[in-house]
Amino acid sequence: LDNDYLAYALIDTLVDYYFMVLENMEDEIERVEDALIVSTDMDILHDIYHLKRKIIILRKAVLPLRDLALKLEKTYSPLISKETRLYLTDLYDHVIQIADAIEIFRDIVSDLLGLYHSSINNRMNEVMKVLTIISTTFIPLSFITGLYGMNFEYMPELRWHWGYPAVWGVILLVALCMIGFFKKKNWF
Repeated sequence: LDNDYLAYALIDTLVDYYFMVLENMEDEIERVEDALIVSTDMDILHDIYHLKRKIIILRKAVLPLRDLALKLEKTYSPLISKETRLYLTDLYDHVIQIADAIEIFRDIVSDLLGLYHSSINNRMNEVMKVLTIISTTFIPLSFITGLYGMNFEYMPELRWHWGYPAVWGVILLVALCMIGFFKKKNWF
């Protein structure tokens, strides 16, 4: 074995291990993606950030390797034979594939983070919609009960025999109208 081929073989073995790392990372990304579709737990957010850190570390390790492979391919030295130079071209192509895969994974993880935040926002919007419907229904009712809870002597309906049931009828009518309006707008 020539020394140049031995150097190539060592670097190529290292690059092949990066492909295995990428396969494992792809499986982990798919697992997180599937979990994100089902639920939006805080654990998923931690998994996404963990993936993001792994990708950053992997990227920092591969970029110098890309530069090294390019230098080995482009450098004309009597230490590198013509046959080994062909292998170095193949090596550089593999390192470029790995670098491209890392960039794709980085984009996917960024998209997963955006999807997580969108899911949280959608869930919060649903909660806010329910709270808005409840408060909008009870604000007019609170006004009516507050008005009739004051100690006025000169409210004619207070002395009227059907005054109390009439107020309850108005309260129920307002509540039913509000609920009917919300249903008509498909808010719930």
